[in-house]
Amino acid sequence: MRVTRDVDFTLLTGFGEEEKFVDELLTAFMPRNAGAARLALSRRVLLLNSSKEICIDISLGALPFEHLAVTRATDYTYAPGVTLRTCSAEDLIVMKLFASRPQDIRDAEGVALRHGKTLDWNYVVEQLAPLVEAKEEPEILDTLERIRKLA
Repeated sequence: MRVTRDVDFTLLTGFGEEEKFVDELLTAFMPRNAGAARLALSRRVLLLNSSKEICIDISLGALPFEHLAVTRATDYTYAPGVTLRTCSAEDLIVMKLFASRPQDIRDAEGVALRHGKTLDWNYVVEQLAPLVEAKEEPEILDTLERIRKLA
């Protein structure tokens, strides 16, 4: 498992309302680069820093899958008094494989190894297939099948 010092969120903004969310967030947090607002509106990810220099990546959610992942999220208690809402292992695999950067693929492998046979692989395929089709990167499904064999 890879340990990082950053925070990833999905904020359900829908399509067409993103700018007001981005503007409001930029009043509360420091952008990680000069073009953060422009990048957020074109790539749907707002890159911020907390006051303690912790990276915050906020995905501007609007797709049906993103809505579903948020509704399926559950509370997880990391320590007494520290509870966070986290996505399911299956939704995390979908997100990581959709991103498909080398570290994301390694993360998806780690989730598969950790959760093994308890994962709902049919759900993963059902959610990932249309995203892969829209992205026009069918090889992501080959990566999914390789990872599935690890579990």
